[in-house]
Amino acid sequence: EGKKLPEDLGADTVDFPKRTTPAKGYELLFQPEVVRIYISLLKESKTPAILEASAGAIQNLCAGSWTYGRCIRSALRQEKGLSAIADLLTHDSERVVKAASGALRNLAVDLRNKELIGKHAIPNLVKNLPGGQQTPAKNLSEDTVVSILNTINEVIVDNLEAAKKLRETQGIEKLVLINKTGNRSEREVRAAALVLQTVWGYKELRKPLEKEGWKKSDFQVNLSNASRTQGGNSFDDSTL
Repeated sequence: EGKKLPEDLGADTVDFPKRTTPAKGYELLFQPEVVRIYISLLKESKTPAILEASAGAIQNLCAGSWTYGRCIRSALRQEKGLSAIADLLTHDSERVVKAASGALRNLAVDLRNKELIGKHAIPNLVKNLPGGQQTPAKNLSEDTVVSILNTINEVIVDNLEAAKKLRETQGIEKLVLINKTGNRSEREVRAAALVLQTVWGYKELRKPLEKEGWKKSDFQVNLSNASRTQGGNSFDDSTL
């Protein structure tokens, strides 16, 4: 009780706890058949409010190391729900993008999910960051940008391949811009700085980055007032 268990790296099987009595009350919110409804809504609905609510429900259910949270993280992968959530990162509604980002952050606590999200969602996460050559700029709110940055950090912690993908998709340029342009909020700068620190922590990436013209100082940001607990099995437990 109370211990955080590592996510299962074994076969794609989901063993929801066996019930001896019918689910009732709040328990109905996290039964396997209901999780499948959330996934179906994510894949089929065109209504922004439904997409936001479905992604938000998954985000909340996957927050924490409780038994059903671990099962739902696995079930989302088995039911091909990860790609449906990653696709929402390109949605026109900012509220849908933010809910999808929060869900992916909590889903990435599962190590197999983290690997898949790193491969397939990093490009869309980076596209939502301010700066770069995109036209037109998305101009997302501070809360959404911070959510996306925290999700990126969660995905690249202990995931070298995802950090490589971040570099390949011009993510470094956008992160450094957030820190150096002077027109972003303190929260955004702190969140971007944590991602940059994580990237520089990979010794395998330093030479390739230096060849591209980046310097160690680009990755050194004053984090004296920043929380250092984000990423690495943290959760986004905000509710909608």
